[in-house]
Amino acid sequence: MEKYRILLVDDEPLLLESLEILLTYSGMEVAALSRDGKAALKALAEHPVDIALVDLNMKGMGGIELISHIRQQYPSVKVLVLTTFYDDEYITKAIVNGADGYLLKDSGKNAIIDAVSQIMEGRTIIDRKVMERLALLMAGKMDSTNVQEKQATMKLPESITEREQEICTLLTRGFTNRQIADELFISEGTVKNYISSIYEKTGIHDRTKLIVALKG
Repeated sequence: MEKYRILLVDDEPLLLESLEILLTYSGMEVAALSRDGKAALKALAEHPVDIALVDLNMKGMGGIELISHIRQQYPSVKVLVLTTFYDDEYITKAIVNGADGYLLKDSGKNAIIDAVSQIMEGRTIIDRKVMERLALLMAGKMDSTNVQEKQATMKLPESITEREQEICTLLTRGFTNRQIADELFISEGTVKNYISSIYEKTGIHDRTKLIVALKG
């Protein structure tokens, strides 16, 4: 496993300590610990970091504002939201502001470690419960449109190939690129090429938004 440099941001000292032990034991490097967004920005200015694990609800500068600052000042730093909150406002603001993943704290240690690795490999990681909320949110928005418009929005273009349709189905089931490759007996690089093609044909260039649209 790569030794990624990690910034942990949470206002719960015991959780910070637990995460530091977990990630260090897993072979990663915890570069700094911060209790709020302002302290996190100071830590980023002092330590090279690959990814920040960010809570949302903190005193002072919260996670949503911090994500926006990271995107503007440190665009190469990945951001994984690690929180207990998954209501519509938190989810949409975190994703719009540029979070690379959204995981709930009760996901378990293996899920957290796996999420860090996958995000650093360029994937978007969304907790199952969060994805369900996103799907409901999108469905609610689309209820305000007429049925014909909804069908037109969700229908895949005719140019989508049978293989691309298979990949779309696996995406909605939460498969990672690696899992799709194993399922279809193709290389992970080929999967990425197919997904890029799907992005171009659908006009949706974000994995999370594509999955939500496909589920809609």
